[in-house]
Amino acid sequence: MKDKKGIIFDMDGTVWDSSENVAKAWTVKVKEAGFDKVVTREDIQSVMGKPMDVIADILFTYTKKGKQRNALRKACEEYENQYLRENGGILYPDVVKTWEKLKKQGYHLYIVSNCQAGYIESFLEFYKIPWGSEEDLIEDIECYGNNLLQKDENISLVCERNNLTKACYVGDIQSDYDATHKAGLPFIHATYGFGSIDTETAKIDRFSDLPKTVKEVLK
Repeated sequence: MKDKKGIIFDMDGTVWDSSENVAKAWTVKVKEAGFDKVVTREDIQSVMGKPMDVIADILFTYTKKGKQRNALRKACEEYENQYLRENGGILYPDVVKTWEKLKKQGYHLYIVSNCQAGYIESFLEFYKIPWGSEEDLIEDIECYGNNLLQKDENISLVCERNNLTKACYVGDIQSDYDATHKAGLPFIHATYGFGSIDTETAKIDRFSDLPKTVKEVLK
């Protein structure tokens, strides 16, 4: 039987940087909630990759833990999705072109993130990237906000759901590597992203390096 090879992608720091627009969206909701606070791009970048409830605990220390903090987090999530659908973020160079090249080479492409429900869809909608079937550029997506599963569990879920015989994960921070290792897959480090990795691993210095690196990783 022919191998079905999949490449699973992280979002933030790997395919795009949405931190500036996320910060703008969150600041709107923080001020609407009555707090004289500004969420900065640096704030968002410092927590990228963590589940949304953990991010709220880190950034919203001025709120009461429980209903108040959860309400603010949910308001931020919903407005963020709307804002990104309309305004996008900073797409890294050659992402779509490289995905198209990988697809033509026979790889199957997926996205798994620790984000809230709707975030990946906002990205795909803004850039008009077809998704949802084996004929589309991105075949399947999954995230923490959909099912409250940790990233390693969602990586495994996507592999199982799509009957992959070989797969790797592309991410930029240590927790991406840790989740991939826990899921039992090889990892490719996007060195241009938000973090470093404490283990020697395959890497790309630009997104367009991926076809060459994947060929070695999934040979």
